Amino acid sequence: MKGKWVPSWVLSVWYIMLLCRYFHNCSAFTLPMKEQSYFGTMIFLLDGNVYPKGYYQVVLNVGQPPKPYFLDVDTGSDLTWLQCDIPGAKNLPAPHHPYKPNKNFVKHNDAICASIHGANPPGHTPTDQCDYEIEYADHCSSLGVLVRDAFQVKYTNGTSIAPPLVFGCGYDQEVPRSGHPPPYTDGILGLGNGKSSILSQMSSMGLIRNVVGHCLSGQGGGFLFFGNDIVPSSGIVWSPIVRASSEKEYSLGPADVLFDGQATGIKGIPIILDSGTTFTYFNSKAYKTLLSLIKKNIDTKQLTDAVEDKSLPVCWKGSKPFKSLKDATMYFKPLTLSFTKAKNIQLQLIPEAYLILNDKGNVCLGILNGLEAGIGDVNLIGDISMLDKLVIYDNEKQQIGWAPANCNNLPSLSW
Repeated sequence: MKGKWVPSWVLSVWYIMLLCRYFHNCSAFTLPMKEQSYFGTMIFLLDGNVYPKGYYQVVLNVGQPPKPYFLDVDTGSDLTWLQCDIPGAKNLPAPHHPYKPNKNFVKHNDAICASIHGANPPGHTPTDQCDYEIEYADHCSSLGVLVRDAFQVKYTNGTSIAPPLVFGCGYDQEVPRSGHPPPYTDGILGLGNGKSSILSQMSSMGLIRNVVGHCLSGQGGGFLFFGNDIVPSSGIVWSPIVRASSEKEYSLGPADVLFDGQATGIKGIPIILDSGTTFTYFNSKAYKTLLSLIKKNIDTKQLTDAVEDKSLPVCWKGSKPFKSLKDATMYFKPLTLSFTKAKNIQLQLIPEAYLILNDKGNVCLGILNGLEAGIGDVNLIGDISMLDKLVIYDNEKQQIGWAPANCNNLPSLSW
Protein backbone atom coordinates (compact mmCIF):
# COMPACT_ATOMS: atom_id res chain seq x y z
CA MET A 1 0.00 0.00 0.00
CA LYS A 2 1.32 3.43 -0.89
CA GLY A 3 1.70 6.01 1.88
CA LYS A 4 -0.89 8.76 2.13
CA TRP A 5 0.68 12.20 1.73
CA VAL A 6 -0.79 15.13 3.67
CA PRO A 7 0.00 18.86 3.71
CA SER A 8 2.99 19.78 5.86
CA TRP A 9 0.91 22.21 7.96
CA VAL A 10 -1.33 19.33 9.03
CA LEU A 11 1.74 17.40 10.15
CA SER A 12 2.99 20.43 12.05
CA VAL A 13 -0.27 20.86 13.96
CA TRP A 14 -0.46 17.13 14.62
CA TYR A 15 3.07 17.08 16.03
CA ILE A 16 2.38 20.01 18.31
CA MET A 17 -0.44 17.89 19.68
CA LEU A 18 1.84 14.88 19.99
CA LEU A 19 4.57 16.79 21.78
CA CYS A 20 2.01 18.32 24.10
CA ARG A 21 0.56 14.92 24.84
CA TYR A 22 3.93 13.28 25.56
CA PHE A 23 5.78 16.05 27.33
CA HIS A 24 3.05 18.02 29.13
CA ASN A 25 0.23 15.50 29.56
CA CYS A 26 -2.30 17.97 28.14
CA SER A 27 -5.78 16.54 28.40
CA ALA A 28 -7.09 18.70 25.55
CA PHE A 29 -5.42 16.51 22.92
CA THR A 30 -6.13 12.80 23.16
CA LEU A 31 -5.64 11.63 19.60
CA PRO A 32 -6.53 7.96 19.03
CA MET A 33 -3.13 7.05 17.58
CA LYS A 34 -4.26 3.80 16.00
CA GLU A 35 -6.75 5.72 13.83
CA GLN A 36 -4.15 7.98 12.20
CA SER A 37 -3.19 7.49 8.57
CA TYR A 38 0.18 6.15 7.52
CA PHE A 39 2.08 8.96 5.92
CA GLY A 40 4.93 7.34 4.05
CA THR A 41 8.48 6.05 4.06
CA MET A 42 11.86 7.24 5.34
CA ILE A 43 15.19 6.41 3.69
CA PHE A 44 18.58 6.72 5.41
CA LEU A 45 22.05 6.42 3.91
CA LEU A 46 24.37 3.88 5.49
CA ASP A 47 28.11 3.97 6.03
CA GLY A 48 30.36 1.02 6.78
CA ASN A 49 31.41 -2.36 5.43
CA VAL A 50 31.98 -5.96 6.47
CA TYR A 51 35.75 -5.61 6.29
CA PRO A 52 37.66 -3.88 7.76
CA LYS A 53 35.05 -1.89 9.75
CA GLY A 54 32.78 -4.81 10.57
CA TYR A 55 29.53 -2.85 10.87
CA TYR A 56 27.07 -0.57 9.06
CA GLN A 57 25.86 2.63 10.71
CA VAL A 58 23.28 5.34 10.14
CA VAL A 59 23.22 8.99 11.20
CA LEU A 60 20.17 10.02 13.23
CA ASN A 61 19.47 13.46 14.67
CA VAL A 62 18.24 13.29 18.25
CA GLY A 63 17.24 15.89 20.83
CA GLN A 64 16.13 19.50 20.97
CA PRO A 65 17.98 21.08 19.27
CA PRO A 66 18.82 17.98 17.19
CA LYS A 67 22.37 16.62 17.25
CA PRO A 68 23.78 13.91 14.97
CA TYR A 69 24.67 10.46 16.29
CA PHE A 70 26.13 7.43 14.51
CA LEU A 71 24.19 4.25 15.31
CA ASP A 72 25.07 0.63 14.51
CA VAL A 73 22.11 -0.87 12.58
CA ASP A 74 20.86 -3.96 14.43
CA THR A 75 17.79 -6.00 13.47
CA GLY A 76 18.76 -8.48 16.19
CA SER A 77 17.68 -6.26 19.11
CA ASP A 78 14.79 -3.95 19.99
CA LEU A 79 15.98 -1.10 22.14
CA THR A 80 17.87 1.83 20.61
CA TRP A 81 20.43 3.45 22.92
CA LEU A 82 23.00 6.22 22.92
CA GLN A 83 26.02 6.63 25.15
CA CYS A 84 24.98 9.09 27.83
CA ASP A 85 26.54 12.15 29.46
CA ILE A 86 25.86 11.32 33.12
CA PRO A 87 28.36 11.82 35.98
CA GLY A 88 30.38 8.64 36.44
CA ALA A 89 29.38 7.21 33.04
CA LYS A 90 31.59 4.44 31.67
CA ASN A 91 31.53 5.10 27.94
CA LEU A 92 33.51 3.83 24.97
CA PRO A 93 35.34 5.97 22.41
CA ALA A 94 32.73 7.42 20.03
CA PRO A 95 32.41 9.89 17.14
CA HIS A 96 30.34 12.42 19.09
CA HIS A 97 29.96 13.75 22.60
CA PRO A 98 27.55 11.52 24.58
CA TYR A 99 23.86 12.39 24.64
CA LYS A 100 22.94 14.68 27.55
CA PRO A 101 19.51 14.01 29.09
CA ASN A 102 17.32 16.91 30.16
CA LYS A 103 15.00 15.63 32.88
CA ASN A 104 13.28 13.51 30.23
CA PHE A 105 13.57 10.18 32.02
CA VAL A 106 10.90 7.54 31.49
CA LYS A 107 9.11 6.19 34.57
CA HIS A 108 8.36 2.57 35.40
CA ASN A 109 4.65 3.09 34.79
CA ASP A 110 5.34 3.87 31.13
CA ALA A 111 4.04 1.23 28.69
CA ILE A 112 7.41 0.85 26.98
CA CYS A 113 9.15 0.30 30.31
CA ALA A 114 6.55 -2.34 31.10
CA SER A 115 7.31 -4.05 27.78
CA ILE A 116 10.91 -4.47 28.94
CA HIS A 117 10.41 -5.32 32.63
CA GLY A 118 6.82 -6.48 32.91
CA ALA A 119 3.88 -4.58 34.37
CA ASN A 120 4.97 -4.81 38.01
CA PRO A 121 8.74 -5.26 38.28
CA PRO A 122 9.89 -6.18 41.79
CA GLY A 123 11.74 -3.57 43.79
CA HIS A 124 10.40 -0.58 41.86
CA THR A 125 7.60 1.95 42.30
CA PRO A 126 5.66 3.32 39.32
CA THR A 127 7.43 6.69 39.58
CA ASP A 128 10.98 5.28 39.62
CA GLN A 129 13.17 5.91 36.59
CA CYS A 130 13.07 2.99 34.18
CA ASP A 131 16.43 1.29 33.87
CA TYR A 132 17.55 -1.22 31.25
CA GLU A 133 20.34 -3.70 30.72
CA ILE A 134 21.14 -5.38 27.40
CA GLU A 135 23.67 -8.09 26.67
CA TYR A 136 24.23 -9.04 23.05
CA ALA A 137 25.22 -12.37 21.54
CA ASP A 138 28.88 -11.31 21.46
CA HIS A 139 28.65 -10.43 25.18
CA CYS A 140 28.90 -6.68 24.64
CA SER A 141 26.46 -4.91 26.95
CA SER A 142 24.87 -1.58 27.82
CA LEU A 143 23.36 -0.45 31.13
CA GLY A 144 21.37 2.74 31.51
CA VAL A 145 18.00 4.43 31.89
CA LEU A 146 15.19 5.09 29.42
CA VAL A 147 14.56 8.62 28.18
CA ARG A 148 12.14 10.18 25.70
CA ASP A 149 13.28 12.78 23.19
CA ALA A 150 12.67 13.98 19.64
CA PHE A 151 14.07 12.12 16.64
CA GLN A 152 14.27 14.39 13.60
CA VAL A 153 13.49 12.32 10.50
CA LYS A 154 12.32 13.05 6.98
CA TYR A 155 9.84 11.39 4.65
CA THR A 156 10.67 10.68 1.02
CA ASN A 157 8.43 13.63 0.03
CA GLY A 158 10.74 15.98 1.97
CA THR A 159 8.51 16.56 4.99
CA SER A 160 10.45 16.63 8.28
CA ILE A 161 8.97 15.44 11.57
CA ALA A 162 10.37 15.00 15.06
CA PRO A 163 8.36 12.39 16.99
CA PRO A 164 9.18 11.89 20.69
CA LEU A 165 10.58 8.37 21.01
CA VAL A 166 11.83 6.28 23.92
CA PHE A 167 15.42 5.06 23.84
CA GLY A 168 18.20 4.09 26.20
CA CYS A 169 20.61 6.53 27.78
CA GLY A 170 23.57 4.21 28.35
CA TYR A 171 26.03 5.03 31.13
CA ASP A 172 27.92 1.73 31.40
CA GLN A 173 29.07 -0.01 28.22
CA GLU A 174 31.13 -3.21 28.37
CA VAL A 175 33.05 -4.93 25.56
CA PRO A 176 34.77 -8.30 26.09
CA ARG A 177 38.50 -8.53 25.38
CA SER A 178 38.23 -10.38 22.11
CA GLY A 179 41.05 -8.62 20.32
CA HIS A 180 38.57 -6.90 17.99
CA PRO A 181 37.81 -3.20 18.67
CA PRO A 182 34.13 -2.31 19.25
CA PRO A 183 32.22 -0.42 16.54
CA TYR A 184 33.19 3.25 16.53
CA THR A 185 29.61 4.45 16.98
CA ASP A 186 27.53 6.44 19.45
CA GLY A 187 25.13 3.59 20.14
CA ILE A 188 22.85 0.93 18.67
CA LEU A 189 19.75 1.33 16.50
CA GLY A 190 17.51 -1.57 17.55
CA LEU A 191 15.14 -2.57 14.74
CA GLY A 192 13.50 -5.67 16.18
CA ASN A 193 9.75 -6.11 16.55
CA GLY A 194 9.47 -5.46 20.30
CA LYS A 195 7.44 -2.52 21.62
CA SER A 196 10.61 -0.66 22.63
CA SER A 197 11.88 -0.58 19.03
CA ILE A 198 11.66 2.91 17.49
CA LEU A 199 10.16 1.21 14.44
CA SER A 200 7.32 -0.16 16.58
CA GLN A 201 6.92 3.19 18.33
CA MET A 202 6.57 5.15 15.09
CA SER A 203 4.24 2.52 13.70
CA SER A 204 1.99 2.73 16.79
CA MET A 205 1.87 6.52 16.33
CA GLY A 206 0.60 6.02 12.79
CA LEU A 207 3.69 7.48 11.15
CA ILE A 208 4.87 4.47 9.12
CA ARG A 209 3.95 0.92 8.36
CA ASN A 210 5.79 -1.53 10.60
CA VAL A 211 8.22 -2.47 7.86
CA VAL A 212 12.00 -2.02 7.84
CA GLY A 213 14.53 -2.94 5.20
CA HIS A 214 18.17 -2.56 4.33
CA CYS A 215 20.47 -2.87 1.35
CA LEU A 216 24.11 -3.38 2.35
CA SER A 217 26.57 -2.74 -0.44
CA GLY A 218 29.53 -5.06 -0.87
CA GLN A 219 31.47 -1.95 -1.86
CA GLY A 220 30.56 -0.24 1.40
CA GLY A 221 27.57 1.91 2.33
CA GLY A 222 24.00 1.27 1.23
CA PHE A 223 20.65 2.36 2.61
CA LEU A 224 18.06 1.66 5.30
CA PHE A 225 14.35 2.38 5.11
CA PHE A 226 11.26 2.52 7.35
CA GLY A 227 7.82 1.99 5.78
CA ASN A 228 6.64 0.05 2.74
CA ASP A 229 6.43 2.54 -0.13
CA ILE A 230 9.65 1.38 -1.79
CA VAL A 231 9.04 -2.35 -1.45
CA PRO A 232 8.99 -3.74 -5.02
CA SER A 233 5.70 -5.26 -6.13
CA SER A 234 7.48 -8.21 -7.72
CA GLY A 235 10.78 -10.04 -7.75
CA ILE A 236 10.98 -10.54 -3.97
CA VAL A 237 11.32 -13.98 -2.39
CA TRP A 238 9.07 -13.94 0.68
CA SER A 239 9.25 -16.35 3.60
CA PRO A 240 7.16 -16.30 6.80
CA ILE A 241 8.76 -15.25 10.06
CA VAL A 242 8.89 -18.30 12.32
CA ARG A 243 8.80 -17.10 15.87
CA ALA A 244 8.15 -18.84 19.17
CA SER A 245 6.03 -16.90 21.66
CA SER A 246 9.09 -15.96 23.74
CA GLU A 247 11.27 -14.94 20.78
CA LYS A 248 11.58 -11.57 19.10
CA GLU A 249 14.28 -12.41 16.56
CA TYR A 250 13.73 -12.33 12.81
CA SER A 251 13.80 -16.08 12.36
CA LEU A 252 13.20 -17.89 9.08
CA GLY A 253 12.84 -21.22 10.80
CA PRO A 254 14.64 -24.47 9.96
CA ALA A 255 16.71 -24.84 6.80
CA ASP A 256 18.80 -27.47 5.06
CA VAL A 257 22.22 -26.40 3.79
CA LEU A 258 23.25 -27.30 0.25
CA PHE A 259 26.79 -27.10 -1.14
CA ASP A 260 26.97 -26.50 -4.88
CA GLY A 261 23.35 -27.62 -5.07
CA GLN A 262 24.00 -30.92 -3.29
CA ALA A 263 22.80 -32.08 0.11
CA THR A 264 25.37 -31.76 2.90
CA GLY A 265 23.63 -33.63 5.69
CA ILE A 266 23.05 -30.31 7.50
CA LYS A 267 19.31 -30.44 8.03
CA GLY A 268 16.71 -28.38 9.86
CA ILE A 269 18.96 -25.79 11.50
CA PRO A 270 17.00 -22.70 12.66
CA ILE A 271 18.11 -19.54 10.85
CA ILE A 272 18.04 -15.98 12.26
CA LEU A 273 18.78 -12.82 10.25
CA ASP A 274 20.80 -10.26 12.23
CA SER A 275 22.21 -7.07 10.69
CA GLY A 276 24.03 -6.35 13.94
CA THR A 277 26.32 -9.33 13.33
CA THR A 278 29.22 -8.91 10.91
CA PHE A 279 29.78 -12.54 9.93
CA THR A 280 27.59 -15.63 9.62
CA TYR A 281 27.62 -18.22 12.42
CA PHE A 282 26.59 -21.87 12.36
CA ASN A 283 26.37 -24.31 15.22
CA SER A 284 29.50 -26.37 15.78
CA LYS A 285 28.37 -29.52 13.98
CA ALA A 286 27.07 -27.67 10.91
CA TYR A 287 30.19 -25.48 10.78
CA LYS A 288 32.59 -28.44 10.86
CA THR A 289 30.63 -30.27 8.17
CA LEU A 290 30.60 -27.22 5.93
CA LEU A 291 34.27 -26.40 6.48
CA SER A 292 35.22 -29.97 5.59
CA LEU A 293 33.27 -29.76 2.32
CA ILE A 294 34.81 -26.41 1.41
CA LYS A 295 38.35 -27.69 2.04
CA LYS A 296 37.76 -30.90 0.07
CA ASN A 297 36.70 -28.88 -2.96
CA ILE A 298 39.59 -26.41 -2.92
CA ASP A 299 42.23 -26.71 -5.62
CA THR A 300 45.35 -26.98 -3.46
CA LYS A 301 47.47 -25.99 -6.43
CA GLN A 302 45.82 -22.60 -6.35
CA LEU A 303 45.09 -22.12 -2.64
CA THR A 304 46.96 -23.13 0.51
CA ASP A 305 46.16 -22.61 4.19
CA ALA A 306 47.38 -19.26 5.49
CA VAL A 307 47.93 -20.52 9.03
CA GLU A 308 49.93 -17.44 9.99
CA ASP A 309 46.99 -15.15 9.09
CA LYS A 310 44.86 -14.49 12.18
CA SER A 311 42.35 -12.17 10.51
CA LEU A 312 39.71 -14.91 10.86
CA PRO A 313 39.92 -18.55 12.00
CA VAL A 314 40.30 -19.90 8.44
CA CYS A 315 42.21 -18.11 5.64
CA TRP A 316 43.81 -19.17 2.36
CA LYS A 317 46.52 -17.61 0.23
CA GLY A 318 47.23 -17.84 -3.45
CA SER A 319 50.54 -18.02 -5.27
CA LYS A 320 50.51 -14.24 -4.98
CA PRO A 321 48.20 -11.86 -3.05
CA PHE A 322 44.73 -11.53 -4.53
CA LYS A 323 43.88 -8.07 -5.82
CA SER A 324 40.12 -8.51 -5.60
CA LEU A 325 37.66 -10.89 -3.95
CA LYS A 326 36.38 -11.90 -7.38
CA ASP A 327 39.82 -13.25 -8.24
CA ALA A 328 39.53 -15.70 -5.33
CA THR A 329 35.84 -16.67 -5.42
CA MET A 330 36.30 -18.63 -8.64
CA TYR A 331 37.85 -21.38 -6.49
CA PHE A 332 34.77 -21.75 -4.24
CA LYS A 333 31.27 -23.18 -4.63
CA PRO A 334 27.91 -21.53 -3.80
CA LEU A 335 25.88 -22.40 -0.73
CA THR A 336 22.10 -22.55 -0.45
CA LEU A 337 19.77 -22.36 2.53
CA SER A 338 16.62 -24.29 1.67
CA PHE A 339 13.84 -23.55 4.15
CA THR A 340 11.86 -26.59 5.16
CA LYS A 341 8.69 -24.82 6.34
CA ALA A 342 8.30 -22.73 3.18
CA LYS A 343 7.94 -24.57 -0.12
CA ASN A 344 10.64 -23.82 -2.69
CA ILE A 345 12.04 -20.91 -0.68
CA GLN A 346 15.82 -20.64 -0.80
CA LEU A 347 18.47 -18.11 0.13
CA GLN A 348 21.41 -18.30 -2.23
CA LEU A 349 24.89 -17.56 -0.84
CA ILE A 350 27.41 -17.08 -3.62
CA PRO A 351 31.08 -17.20 -2.50
CA GLU A 352 31.10 -13.39 -2.15
CA ALA A 353 28.43 -13.88 0.53
CA TYR A 354 30.70 -15.92 2.80
CA LEU A 355 34.28 -14.81 2.00
CA ILE A 356 36.33 -11.67 2.64
CA LEU A 357 39.54 -10.40 1.09
CA ASN A 358 41.79 -9.02 3.82
CA ASP A 359 44.59 -6.44 3.74
CA LYS A 360 47.19 -9.20 3.23
CA GLY A 361 45.61 -10.27 -0.06
CA ASN A 362 44.38 -13.52 1.47
CA VAL A 363 40.82 -14.82 1.31
CA CYS A 364 39.13 -15.77 4.61
CA LEU A 365 36.01 -17.71 5.50
CA GLY A 366 33.32 -15.39 6.86
CA ILE A 367 31.34 -18.28 8.33
CA LEU A 368 32.36 -18.94 11.93
CA ASN A 369 31.83 -21.60 14.57
CA GLY A 370 29.23 -20.15 16.93
CA LEU A 371 30.37 -22.31 19.83
CA GLU A 372 34.01 -21.21 19.50
CA ALA A 373 32.90 -17.58 19.12
CA GLY A 374 31.00 -17.79 22.40
CA ILE A 375 27.47 -17.40 21.04
CA GLY A 376 26.42 -21.03 21.45
CA ASP A 377 24.46 -23.10 18.95
CA VAL A 378 22.52 -20.29 17.26
CA ASN A 379 22.73 -19.94 13.49
CA LEU A 380 22.99 -16.27 12.54
CA ILE A 381 23.02 -14.87 9.03
CA GLY A 382 25.10 -11.72 9.37
CA ASP A 383 25.95 -8.77 7.15
CA ILE A 384 28.41 -10.69 4.98
CA SER A 385 25.63 -12.98 3.72
CA MET A 386 23.17 -10.13 3.09
CA LEU A 387 25.45 -8.00 0.91
CA ASP A 388 23.99 -6.66 -2.33
CA LYS A 389 20.52 -7.85 -1.39
CA LEU A 390 17.41 -5.85 -0.59
CA VAL A 391 16.23 -7.43 2.68
CA ILE A 392 12.75 -6.53 3.97
CA TYR A 393 11.34 -7.29 7.42
CA ASP A 394 7.55 -6.90 7.23
CA ASN A 395 6.26 -7.06 10.80
CA GLU A 396 2.66 -6.50 9.74
CA LYS A 397 2.49 -9.46 7.41
CA GLN A 398 5.02 -11.40 9.51
CA GLN A 399 7.28 -12.18 6.59
CA ILE A 400 10.82 -11.50 5.40
CA GLY A 401 11.73 -10.89 1.79
CA TRP A 402 14.93 -10.59 -0.19
CA ALA A 403 16.16 -10.02 -3.73
CA PRO A 404 19.45 -9.16 -5.45
CA ALA A 405 19.91 -5.39 -5.66
CA ASN A 406 22.36 -2.64 -6.51
CA CYS A 407 22.73 -1.17 -3.04
CA ASN A 408 24.85 1.71 -4.34
CA ASN A 409 21.72 3.31 -5.85
CA LEU A 410 18.94 4.76 -3.73
CA PRO A 411 15.54 3.16 -4.43
CA SER A 412 12.79 4.80 -6.41
CA LEU A 413 9.19 5.13 -5.29
CA SER A 414 8.23 3.76 -8.69
CA TRP A 415 9.67 0.29 -8.00
